[in-house]
Amino acid sequence: MYKPKEYLIHGFLLFLTLVTTTLAGGEWVYSKSILGFGESALTWEYFVKSMAFSIPFIGILLIHELGHLFTSIYHRVKCTLPFFIPAWLGFIGAPSIGTFGAIIRMKGFVNSRKKFFDIGVAGPLAGFVIAFWVLFYGFTHLPPAEYIYEIHPEYADPDFQGYGEEVINFELGQNLLFYLMGEWLADPERIPDMGEVIHYPFLFAGYLALFFTALNLLPIGQLDGGHVVFGLFPHHHKLISLVVFTLFLSYAGMGMISPIIPFEDLIIRIPLYVGFLYICYSRAELSTQSKWTFALSIAAGQYALSFIQPEWEGYQGWLFFAFLLGRVMGLRHPEVSGFVPLNTKRKWIGWIAVVVFILCFSPRPFIFT
Repeated sequence: MYKPKEYLIHGFLLFLTLVTTTLAGGEWVYSKSILGFGESALTWEYFVKSMAFSIPFIGILLIHELGHLFTSIYHRVKCTLPFFIPAWLGFIGAPSIGTFGAIIRMKGFVNSRKKFFDIGVAGPLAGFVIAFWVLFYGFTHLPPAEYIYEIHPEYADPDFQGYGEEVINFELGQNLLFYLMGEWLADPERIPDMGEVIHYPFLFAGYLALFFTALNLLPIGQLDGGHVVFGLFPHHHKLISLVVFTLFLSYAGMGMISPIIPFEDLIIRIPLYVGFLYICYSRAELSTQSKWTFALSIAAGQYALSFIQPEWEGYQGWLFFAFLLGRVMGLRHPEVSGFVPLNTKRKWIGWIAVVVFILCFSPRPFIFT
């Protein structure tokens, strides 16, 4: 089905991504960098240890993509092998997770709602199952509490008062599954706080897998979650996609314009922000007037809410993803002929995917303070 050249190219990208995520894992898990930007240079010993992060992480992504691939083959829909995208930024001293993920490009025409649903839901559910067991292993095999002193020996100093105001603190945001597994499975004396999870390779790999699963299952456009909604609600998927995207964008930008911002900054920020919101709706099936109405309404609503609750903030890290969804990918799902409903078995699987999304989604996945 695929040419030897394709296997070679995709295999090389997979191998390169495994290397870059191992390098990134060394920086996160052991606070070390191959170029010495961490506490010390990453040796071969720590490179091998860092595979405890990269292998489960890339393995989960691979299973996710193979779920799409094998289902496409089953339905005789032509598609590419998984494209893994390596992205290590340690050479410039910037943090990264070693990859921008992986994608499969559909080359054949999908002519039924059932096929869209099967191909879309197979990936995240397959990846979720593996992520669950990686987290299960991570939470039930936590190292002793003293392990953190190997990474941060300064914590053992009773006089240690933190790193000071100049250091940016980073922690992971909770999601429901991660919280529940920690409560039910982990030894309370060994479980790390969310600011230290990055030093536990299986937990960090599993957390990132849940993050990517939730992104894919957003019920918007042509994301995997969009395919699920397209199958479950054949008459209402356009409205659901538009409403969810609007709520997502409204939450993401909360705090971008606020009465506490100086007036001279506000008069510049407001038109730029409204223009950004309009661009996010540029590929929506709306009239120009409706797009401006959405943009102005979101901005006005956020500004008004800031008067009532000025401390409320969204997660501005989502704004870039909202831009990709609205401007690059679009909110529209490809149509098929007819409105043939899914059978009962597929409907159950669809609702399981909705539950998985709820379990995996974190409103603030990466928190910098």
